[in-house]
Amino acid sequence: MSKIGSSLLVPCVQELAKESITQVPDRYLVPKQDTLIIPKTSSFLQVPIIDLNKLLSEDAFELHKLDHACKEWEFFQLINHGVDPSLIESVKSGFQDFFNLPIEEKKKLWQKPGDIEGFGQLFVVSEKQKLEWADLFIINTLPSYARDLNLFLNIPQPFSGLRG
Repeated sequence: MSKIGSSLLVPCVQELAKESITQVPDRYLVPKQDTLIIPKTSSFLQVPIIDLNKLLSEDAFELHKLDHACKEWEFFQLINHGVDPSLIESVKSGFQDFFNLPIEEKKKLWQKPGDIEGFGQLFVVSEKQKLEWADLFIINTLPSYARDLNLFLNIPQPFSGLRG
């Protein structure tokens, strides 16, 4: 099985948030940066939307939009990708259900040392590294030979259909 990366294990953010802490732990504090001034135009705050059909037809304007979205936003919403909207909603609902589970249940899918798949954080490579204030559930779906089979055997609904 080919690994796509590794990550050190770190505490669950949801559990940290439940503690009666009076300040955010240092590992989650980002150094103060210059204040970002955001124009009061609604179009500036809209997540870029990229049309896959237009990309596949090599539409120059859509390629420019993709380039801009990647450089300026580092993410975008993809439309006309052919994925059934009911499947998308089912996956979103499944993740919400998963993150609402008690920590004991989520720990059954906890990342293993040296791996990134499972419940945890992504690409934590140093004990001194600043961390995201987020918990993630990372799964490698393709290629199927690279999947963590143990993770896939224990994966909750509606994701069990990904077992293939």
